[in-house]
Amino acid sequence: MKATVFLGGGRITGALVGGLRLANYRAPLLVYDRHPEKLRQLKRRYGVTVEPDLAQAVRQAELLIIAVRPGSVGDLLAGIENPNRPLCSVSLAAGVPLAELRARLGPPVRWARAMPSPVCRSRRGLTALVFDRFLPPPARRKIRNLFSQIGQVFEIPESQFDAFTVTYSATHGYHAVATLARAAQRLGLPRKIALIAATHALADGILAWREDDTPLDRLLDEAATPGGISSTVIESMNRAGYRRAVQKGLVAGVSRARSQRR
Repeated sequence: MKATVFLGGGRITGALVGGLRLANYRAPLLVYDRHPEKLRQLKRRYGVTVEPDLAQAVRQAELLIIAVRPGSVGDLLAGIENPNRPLCSVSLAAGVPLAELRARLGPPVRWARAMPSPVCRSRRGLTALVFDRFLPPPARRKIRNLFSQIGQVFEIPESQFDAFTVTYSATHGYHAVATLARAAQRLGLPRKIALIAATHALADGILAWREDDTPLDRLLDEAATPGGISSTVIESMNRAGYRRAVQKGLVAGVSRARSQRR
C-alpha cells in the first residue's frame, strides 16, 4: 500500500504526524531524513515508518510532502529522479513558488503548496493551499482531506501566499503574550499571574469572539469605552507605534519570503 511520505523529519513534520495520529488518519505514514536520530525520534514517538534512502522513500509515495527549509528544496529535488508514474507532491516551503517547483521536478509530478500551522499537532491547525493548474481534482481532494484532519483548510491564490505566511503564525500570539506579561511584571504582578492575565486577554478573549461571532468592531467599542482604562491603554499603544510596528513586521516577513526565490 502506498504511503503519505514526508521528505524531512523536522518540527513541522513532527507536528503534522502528531496531529494525524491524533485524528486516527488511516493512510500509512513514512518519513525520510538524512539524520538517523530524527528518524529514531519520530518512529519512537509516533510509530511511523522511517526510510533513510531518498529513492526508496519516493518509490513508496502516493502523496509526497516536501518538508524541508526553503534553502534546501533545490538540493532535495535535485536528488529525486523523475518517477515513471503520476505523483502528487506538496511543498511546505515558504517563498518557493509553483513555477520553481515545476521547473525543478516536472511531469509526471504535479504540485501543490501548503502552509500548515504547527498548532496542527493538537488538531487546531490552519492550512492554506495553492494548487497547480495541472493538478487533477482527485489529487486536490486527497490533499484537502489530509490537512482537514488537523484543522481548518482553505484555498487562496498563490499571489496571497506570502501575506498569509507572515500573518497566520501562532508566534504572533506567543510574542504578544510574552510582551504583555513582561509589561505587567514591571508593574508588580508576579510572573505566573502576569502570564495568566495576558493569556486570558488574548486567547480566551479571541476564543469567545470566534464562538460568539460578534463583529470585532463592536467588541472593540464595547471594551474600549472613551475615557476608560482600556481605551487609554489602546490609544497609548497606538500612539507609541503599535500599528506601524505590526505593519512593518509583516512587510519585512514578505520581503524575506520573496528573497528566498532569488
